[in-house]
Amino acid sequence: MSEFWYEGIAIGDTVTGCLVEDLSRLHIAQYAGASGDFNSVHVDERFAVEDAGRPSVIGHGMFTMGLTATFLTSLVGRGPLLSFGGRFLAPVLPGDTLSCTVTVEDVILGDRGRNVVIRLETSNSEGTAVFDGTAIVEAPAH
Repeated sequence: MSEFWYEGIAIGDTVTGCLVEDLSRLHIAQYAGASGDFNSVHVDERFAVEDAGRPSVIGHGMFTMGLTATFLTSLVGRGPLLSFGGRFLAPVLPGDTLSCTVTVEDVILGDRGRNVVIRLETSNSEGTAVFDGTAIVEAPAH
């Protein structure tokens, strides 16, 4: 866990980390198998390019969200995660390196103590945001 998470947490604090380097078609195919989502835009290069107008197959949005959630829980743990959601902004392509920046947006008093509102932005290797999300996590007691 990141040291920022404990004492002294402040609005504006950020942590950035790499989610995946050089995303491969194999990563995408494995996620298709695990999720059961074999939509042609994810697994059929010809369809993705010729019919869907993409430069290649694209990664599943939920794969990107899952990578982002894994980074978040590596920082805060699973127990204190009260909510997590977001929206997909751009396709993820083979060869992309994905990074996530977590920013503390607010610290509020919750039912059992402090809750922290976090913004998550996942970007590709070109700096294009591909996922934008928010989470609320319960801060550890002082």
